[in-house]
Amino acid sequence: MDLAATATAEPSRERWRRIAMRGLRVEAAALVIAVCLWATFHQDFGFTLIYSVCISTMCWLLIDIGRSAVAAWLPSDPAGGGRWPGGIWMVAIVGVGAVLGYAAGNEIANWLTGLQLPGPFNSGPRQTLSLLVMALVPAITITYFFRSRETIATQRQAVERAERQAAEQQLKLLESQLEPHMLFNTLANLRALIAVDPARAQAMLDRLIAFLRASLAGSRSGAQTVAVELERLRDYLALMEVRMGARLATRFALAADSAAAQVPPLLLQPIVENSIKHGLEPKKEGGRIEVSAAREGKTLVIRVRDTGVGAAVALAPGDGGFGLGHVRERLATLYGSAASFELVPADDAEGGMLATVRLPFTVEPVLPAAASPR
Repeated sequence: MDLAATATAEPSRERWRRIAMRGLRVEAAALVIAVCLWATFHQDFGFTLIYSVCISTMCWLLIDIGRSAVAAWLPSDPAGGGRWPGGIWMVAIVGVGAVLGYAAGNEIANWLTGLQLPGPFNSGPRQTLSLLVMALVPAITITYFFRSRETIATQRQAVERAERQAAEQQLKLLESQLEPHMLFNTLANLRALIAVDPARAQAMLDRLIAFLRASLAGSRSGAQTVAVELERLRDYLALMEVRMGARLATRFALAADSAAAQVPPLLLQPIVENSIKHGLEPKKEGGRIEVSAAREGKTLVIRVRDTGVGAAVALAPGDGGFGLGHVRERLATLYGSAASFELVPADDAEGGMLATVRLPFTVEPVLPAAASPR
């Protein structure tokens, strides 16, 4: 079985499992209702149980089929029958399903027992009202119970899925920071420097240690100051300078009032890596990378500018591979619409690209937007 078929089969099996569990609970509720009626009215328990099971089962089936059909029909619910319509829809579905289910279940029970007990459509007004109450109260109670359980289960699954995705993203992020190609190149350069320039090799080793330590620490933390984030970028670019030599120049600018601002750890490195890989390395003479951070009102604005080949970098919002896509996803998860990431050609004669990150200025770590109090 291929992956697509497996993905389709799993939700289908889960849906049938839920239907079966609802059916078992309905029959258990029917037994409880039969016991209550028998204890109250001292009727024959066998007949009471048959009527209770038939009516409860038909009410459940009609309500379940009705809500699934409406959920599949509503344009706001692309997932179809696996969800529960809200508001007036459920009121109508439960009302109609309970009345029709009572009538159908009563007729089935009459056929099984040989009795001719009246239903909601062939009895007097007072008896009809009593029958409707007997049908609606259990139907509303049981439907509310089912809906609440499935809502809780769906929310729990969403939380577990989000936690798994967060763990996977963290691992992918750490892998991207410790890319073997970059490490191998750095270690090869370090090996060559040891013989010809020990002092420079020692400085390079210090940078590598600082970079690895910051990457590992950043992958485990929720936030860090922009000053720490830029210092880690300095370590990374210092390693790149050893490899690229005079082809790479760097410039940093951090406003004093912005140094304590909190940013997601390892946020900027994918942007800088993108600038080197797609901007400076393809350019024979290399170029310059400028990183700046400043406060603009209630917003922290971080800019990464390169003087590379510029237009060779794709500008589509979903482009840029894992790195830039991950930057967008992290900003959306942490800040929602309050943050943005933009990558555009630089508008001066030097060319290259300008990446701009805007996020709320805060000196305290933030919760993901989806988990923030409402």
